[in-house]
Amino acid sequence: MSKRIVFAEPIGLNRTTADTFAAEMLKYGYEVVYFDTVPASQSDLQQRIQGAEVLVISNHPIAASTLQSCPSLKLISVAFTGVDHVPLDYCREHSINVCNAAGYSTTAVAELTLALAVSLLRNIVHFDAATRSGGTRSGFLGGELAGKTFGILGFGAIGQRVANLALAYGCKVIAHTRSPKPTPGVSFVELEELFRDSDILSLHLPATQQTVGLVNKSLISLMKPAAVIINTARGSIVDCMALSTALQKGQIAGAAIDVYEHEPPIEADHPLLKAPNTILLPHIAYATHEAIGKRASIVLDNIQKWILQNPQNVVV
Repeated sequence: MSKRIVFAEPIGLNRTTADTFAAEMLKYGYEVVYFDTVPASQSDLQQRIQGAEVLVISNHPIAASTLQSCPSLKLISVAFTGVDHVPLDYCREHSINVCNAAGYSTTAVAELTLALAVSLLRNIVHFDAATRSGGTRSGFLGGELAGKTFGILGFGAIGQRVANLALAYGCKVIAHTRSPKPTPGVSFVELEELFRDSDILSLHLPATQQTVGLVNKSLISLMKPAAVIINTARGSIVDCMALSTALQKGQIAGAAIDVYEHEPPIEADHPLLKAPNTILLPHIAYATHEAIGKRASIVLDNIQKWILQNPQNVVV
């Protein structure tokens, strides 16, 4: 009986690549099963993964109880950088390896971050709507990135790429991270100083026990009235109620948000929908043709290297 590799949700594989991979895996005794829709529920996901030794998932949450129903599972290849939607403790306890697609979206996320910074300073979204309704700039003057202090919270691959782009725009770049790496043009500062001094503050942290709720009322209150905040990382690291309140009170000038407590759609009464001077996106920072192509290659390579007992991108 063939072992099973289950792609429980689509990850952007084209048919040729999918067929080639399936044929290659047959050589190792694996049947590959592809699903072309996102699971409708945990029950649906549970049914899809029955008998799987290898599971491929993107950012659909996985409950530990779902994995309990699949005792044959040995590898979860996550087609995403973050793995906070996977029950890692359960995987450790049951010797299930977890690997991610580290690095696939670095360029995509960094470029959107800078686009959002420009959009906030120039109020692009508002003036697009104004122009379409017969309006003018009405005396509005925007701001330039050049000369601004660009703060980066978290300095992994994406944070470093954002720093390079911000430097190219002529920004002064400051950053806070647990493990500073000497980087030309970047000054590393304490957390409170980062919030106090940044004109643009961009978040690039994973969601962990230490970072969930980190950006809270106290830290937001340190920011300049003209400062803006950008979150393309994880929604849970920001207290969205505190951020919404600060925006409504004019304590900071604006925010651009691509991530929330869960995947969009967001609730009709979500606090950020009431906040002025915001750009709200449905989690698109990683979503480029180029990034999805890289992701597919990394995921397939992760599986093959694991089968050959030379695993890469291992999280657990």
